[in-house]
Amino acid sequence: MSFDLVFFGGTGDLTWRKLMPALFQAWRHGKLPAQGRILAVARDERTDASYRQWLQDKLATVDDRAKRPTEDEFERFATQVHYLRMDLSQPDDYQLLRQWLGCRCADTVVMYLATSPHLFPVICEQLGAAGLNHPGVRVVLEKPLGHDLASAQVINEAVRSVFSEQQALRIDHYLGKPSVQNLMALRFGNVLFEPLWRRESIANIQITLAESLGVGTRGDFYDRTGALRDMIQNHALQLLTMVAMEPPSSADADAIRDEKLKVLRSLKPFDAASVARDVVRGQYRAGTVGGVAVPGYLDEAKVPAGSSTETFVALRCEIQNWRWAGVPFYLRTGKRLAHRHAEIVVNFRPTPHSIFPGTQTPNKLVIKLQPEDGLQLHLLAAKGAVGTGQMATHAEHLSPVSLNLDFDQAFPTDRVGAYERMLLDALAGRLNLFVRSDEQEQAWRWVEPILEAWRHDPSGLRPYSAGTWGPAAASALVARDGFSWTEES
Repeated sequence: MSFDLVFFGGTGDLTWRKLMPALFQAWRHGKLPAQGRILAVARDERTDASYRQWLQDKLATVDDRAKRPTEDEFERFATQVHYLRMDLSQPDDYQLLRQWLGCRCADTVVMYLATSPHLFPVICEQLGAAGLNHPGVRVVLEKPLGHDLASAQVINEAVRSVFSEQQALRIDHYLGKPSVQNLMALRFGNVLFEPLWRRESIANIQITLAESLGVGTRGDFYDRTGALRDMIQNHALQLLTMVAMEPPSSADADAIRDEKLKVLRSLKPFDAASVARDVVRGQYRAGTVGGVAVPGYLDEAKVPAGSSTETFVALRCEIQNWRWAGVPFYLRTGKRLAHRHAEIVVNFRPTPHSIFPGTQTPNKLVIKLQPEDGLQLHLLAAKGAVGTGQMATHAEHLSPVSLNLDFDQAFPTDRVGAYERMLLDALAGRLNLFVRSDEQEQAWRWVEPILEAWRHDPSGLRPYSAGTWGPAAASALVARDGFSWTEES
């Protein structure tokens, strides 16, 4: 397969930190078609050679040393990498792009918009005007798509005026994580869990997306965004749909996305009263993370004085359908928390009748998303110290044990990173992991009452010390139902 992959924003952080390393790994794994060209587009005056040198220097700083290319590897990979100077506001420059692409007829052309979302409409309009929206072209849109429902709809309308829904790929890289793929396999490839995957067996479900880092040099961007828009509206809700969706009729992209949309439409809507009761927002203060003293949010670079932007959100939500009626879902995200991890925890109900007097720990399934990918099933087993020839008769004779599946160990040669998977799927036209516009707009529709309530009552921001798990009110939110967050269990 021949392809042309064009990165708008070719010198931006996303391109060199995530996209180019992912493409290099795809090349290293032998999954990137050899008959392909990668074109970086930006305003800087560069040549192919100078861009390749710049990229090589950047890839040498990738955090994971094992993923850094050797000199020979980069030299061979870079033969597919090219550069074109463009001013995205100038129609004539899109003709230059058309000429560059037109020097051959690739099977697939993917336009990856790794730019600020406010540029998405103008880029799509200019691509259409230049005739670069034919059926062989796909456009990939990075998040965030807008800052509310109205702005998201403006972007989607601009995209739809040029590209069909099948050509527009809205990326959420969390859906490309191996554990999320294995969640699909766990639920729909095995019969074991389906009878238990419902309100009769599940007490609550928790989704945590925790970061130990602060806002770094992105203070101005983050202050316009906040944790709700940055993580809950997209990543957390997409994970929730994957956990809660009904079995699709097939593995077809639209069959899966239809079921995800049903979940979003079934979420109980918020009003001002329920926002005050079921949503906690916080902002980090100075503290210690990993033994290192760190500043508070208001002391970070480029953060406006007195900002009321939230860096932490915890909320309780419900899905109003027969499968999940009465089961609370707790979503949580924050910066400068105790440590970095993302996980989904399915807490099962206690046994209906215990033959072991005393307190027992209910079963739970932990789906780990980062920094490691894996599954843990927590069970109870009899301790070996009960005694020879004796049976366990009390709760103290039982001990929690876990069945662990580490995907790095189980599939050492088949590991594919999230962005690597998403890029390869974009090139192949596999749409299963991309978000449809109606999904994305429904997610905005659900979070908008929270944003509206906050606009009318900015006083509810709760401080928390960096290096903790957020405001105490987040623990109280879960404790009100008789539960606790995993780290507090």
